[in-house]
Amino acid sequence: MQQRLINQNKDMYYAASAALCGVSLYFKSRLFEFFNYDIQSFFECKKSDLEEFSLNNPDVNIPKGFLSKLEKINPELEYKNALEKGYKILGYEDENYPELLKQIPDFPLMLYYKGSFEGINLKRTLAIVGSRKASENAKESLAKIISQMQNTDVTIVSGLAYGIDAAAHTCAIKNGLKTIGVIGSGLDFEYPSSNKNLYRQIEEGPGVVISEFAPSTAPVARNFPQRNRIVTGLCSGTLVAEAALKSGAMISANLTLEQNRELMCMPGLISNPNCEGIYHLIKNGASIVTCANDIFECLNWALEQNDKKIKLEGVEKNVFDTIQIEPLSFDSLCSKLNIPSNELMVCLTGMELKGLIKQTNAKYYVSN
Repeated sequence: MQQRLINQNKDMYYAASAALCGVSLYFKSRLFEFFNYDIQSFFECKKSDLEEFSLNNPDVNIPKGFLSKLEKINPELEYKNALEKGYKILGYEDENYPELLKQIPDFPLMLYYKGSFEGINLKRTLAIVGSRKASENAKESLAKIISQMQNTDVTIVSGLAYGIDAAAHTCAIKNGLKTIGVIGSGLDFEYPSSNKNLYRQIEEGPGVVISEFAPSTAPVARNFPQRNRIVTGLCSGTLVAEAALKSGAMISANLTLEQNRELMCMPGLISNPNCEGIYHLIKNGASIVTCANDIFECLNWALEQNDKKIKLEGVEKNVFDTIQIEPLSFDSLCSKLNIPSNELMVCLTGMELKGLIKQTNAKYYVSN
């Protein structure tokens, strides 16, 4: 009973620390270290403590009005509000707090979360970032790579945004992998609204949705670069699936390097402006990834290979080989393969039913 009360008391102060807005993240983590990772001492900080902290940390600026901001926060109220909404608190001292995240200089003191950490291997985590306006080519290539991780204990981490983020989480779930969604708002918001079902799937199934922001924090632009450092900080390495030269994915790529983690890129079409950032990173030393094994080799992970093969013959093989090079429409396939339209339609329908191919935007793609 006494231990439970101690834990509740700590969680109360951790919840309060999330409500401390407009304060340097680096300052918060350094002050927390100064108090020997004692969250209650951090929150009960006095002027004399700040003076001592400043002497020991001359390189760290103390935010204006820091103490007055602390005084305005009601820890008990913040904690009660989170519990009433069903949110869980992951404090720095919790056994599920990722060790990799502790290693970044501006680590979050706590995280709110929904879902469960059960079965998640926090030592085999891969961040996947990329364009919100992802091309079909990028999503198909990413699906292929993630499908090759099926039946492993890899955890996919991304930001639950449009495009590549949503594709990464969806493919992880489809292939039985655990996944962590790191959002740029409080848990009161499910942003973007088009991903509401994806939120549900992650929370109820193979993972967690986490946030360092107080529950009522809106998804405003300044929150997302801050969120990105957690996406990359949780992981051994980051795979950039598609990125324009000026984009959030490039911010994540730079954070990965600053955090001394492995940076990997998935090559795409050179005619696609969303691949300009990819080739800039590759030219500057990022590893090229075209299959899951490239990732495992880069991160020194063991990969269990799945030796099951599908044998294709005749028209099916011709169709598969052709669209593996380039997705094509029905008419283009008819012309390229010189096959009667009725015969091709029967073949395509059969291949779709077998899960070998799929049709998107009137073109046929190889399915993973």
